[in-house]
Amino acid sequence: MRAEYHMKKTALVWSILFWLFMLSIPVSGEERPGESELYAGSACLMDAQSGRILYEKDGYTKKPNASTTKLLTCILALEQGDLSDAVTVSLRAAGQPAVHLGAREGESFLLGDLLYSLMLESHNDTAVMIAEHIGGSVEGFAQLMNQKAESIGCEDSYFITPNGLDAQDEQGVHGMTAADLARVMRYCIMESPKREEFLRITQTSSYSFWNREETILYNCHNHNAFLAMMEGALSGKTGFTADAGYCYAGALERDGKTLIVSLLACGWPNNKNYKWSDTKKLMNYGLDAYEIKDVLQKELPADRLEVNGGQHGGDLSEKSYVSLSYRENMEEESLEILLGENEEVERKVELPDMLEAPVKKGTKVGKVSYVLGGEVLRSYPIYTDGEVKEIDFIWCFDIIGDKYCMKGS
Repeated sequence: MRAEYHMKKTALVWSILFWLFMLSIPVSGEERPGESELYAGSACLMDAQSGRILYEKDGYTKKPNASTTKLLTCILALEQGDLSDAVTVSLRAAGQPAVHLGAREGESFLLGDLLYSLMLESHNDTAVMIAEHIGGSVEGFAQLMNQKAESIGCEDSYFITPNGLDAQDEQGVHGMTAADLARVMRYCIMESPKREEFLRITQTSSYSFWNREETILYNCHNHNAFLAMMEGALSGKTGFTADAGYCYAGALERDGKTLIVSLLACGWPNNKNYKWSDTKKLMNYGLDAYEIKDVLQKELPADRLEVNGGQHGGDLSEKSYVSLSYRENMEEESLEILLGENEEVERKVELPDMLEAPVKKGTKVGKVSYVLGGEVLRSYPIYTDGEVKEIDFIWCFDIIGDKYCMKGS
């Protein structure tokens, strides 16, 4: 009995040690997060370089997006305003609910200062001040916002307010999809001519400024805690309303990768930290599961094409050909793409079997496209690198004459 007891005890100890060992092994960050592992109702992870969505959870359903709206407000102000412009507070702006700067009607500010109030503290009255200054009115600015969203490539977004407060009119509810929110963030940090100014503002930890009357000093502190959470954090904007819940859009740059995470409906009070958990989870997944690969094949798919009816060297049995080339210097070109372990880029070649004479040099005759998941990443046109004239009477006469003379000699 005692021996049996010791055997059972030893087996139990080894079993406990085994499971302790198994639990101590870190879970690979490369595993794709399950939808149930994220708090957000909608989420997207985007490769900012290409704009490709690497992960989405209900990413194409439009929802209220709260103060992440101010990303678009900020970039429009940077692009269409002058930072030295004087902005006067209207009665409408002064009446906006908290979170607000607390500016009074008639007070005046520099537009450049107000952008820090907008993005660091997310002040609702500041957003209205900016909208009225740039668009003439909140309604006029909303038109600019919707036009800009469409030009960026947003597919299901509608803006009514410049601050993202819950709103609805006869055309719908103020909101966007997580995919569209990621597209707006991508535009702000990658494509806008004012991207450097945008990053400088959103990366500032604190900022103080006077009104133009120099009677009140205002202090702003950045509430984007993600900037201190992960190495390489670039930018971001938080948001919350009763309808939207907690929302977030953030960007990170590390190891040559630039990633964007967008979250909608990511919890309600008292769960304001859910957005940070989801953001880190998705960012780590993108960093671990995707690698940068140069998929460009620099050689031509064919170095020449046959030309039907084209002049050639002289032998009537010969065929006529024209050489091909890329116009780009392919030795210096690259096509770097973030790829998952099982992803492959397809090289699709479009070239005719034959051309018809005459053929001019520099004629576009085909292209090589690189396709991933049915989406064309980039195409390279192929051109003729020479010319081929059409067979005509004079050419035939010369060929026959040359052959006759050769026989005669």
